[in-house]
Amino acid sequence: TKHVLLFPEDPKECFEHTAAALDLADRLQTPVFVMTDLDIGMNQRLCEPLAWDDARDYDRGKVMSADDLDQKDFGRYKDVDGDGIPWRTLPGTHPTRGSYFTRGTTRDPYARYSERGPDYIYNVERLLRKFATAATLVPQPVPRPAAKRTRLGAIFFGSTSCAMHEALDVLAGQGIHVDALRLRAFPFPDTVKQFIDAHEQVFVVEQNRDAQLRSLLVNELEIDPAKLRRVLHFDGTPITARFITQFITDH
Repeated sequence: TKHVLLFPEDPKECFEHTAAALDLADRLQTPVFVMTDLDIGMNQRLCEPLAWDDARDYDRGKVMSADDLDQKDFGRYKDVDGDGIPWRTLPGTHPTRGSYFTRGTTRDPYARYSERGPDYIYNVERLLRKFATAATLVPQPVPRPAAKRTRLGAIFFGSTSCAMHEALDVLAGQGIHVDALRLRAFPFPDTVKQFIDAHEQVFVVEQNRDAQLRSLLVNELEIDPAKLRRVLHFDGTPITARFITQFITDH
């Protein structure tokens, strides 16, 4: 089962992504995890002041009203819009309509128990469409193009940002130009694959031993593993610009 992941880079973005996660969970009808770095939680970090728009309201997603139920055909798992997200109902909305039975086994678009193969395929393929939709709704990647055309790219996320931006400045001063892309969420939007395809070599910078982000990129986007160079920092201290600069310079 896939989930939606959000990758904030600082306390301000943690605040913003947490609010976005509540809306996305209702909109997509799926768990949403805000992946806060241990470094952000345990250290003091400068960020822009927190601000909230008082006019903003909850986005409950596709919820049918009593009038909708009187006028429209309701199927709990029926994809009527082509985005993979079915309409849902809340308890007590209508005296006789809108109820449905949930189960872990196969069901048809109307939530009725089924052992038919086509019904199983329908729901599985609908979930694929839903996560493709999710990729368009989550916070989008932030590009940082190099000053000059380059065959090198770098992908990073979370609290790696400060060190990464400093490293890019240092590398540019040495004549090594690298296009960079900060990921902010998973599933990956189409722009992530486009970025990788546009470069001969891409450094994936992350602060864990197992190169988990790189594995996600390879598995989800069907990227040639040889194209993605691991840059891994996991000694228990925050990653530094010196570490990133040295690794990229050596390669």
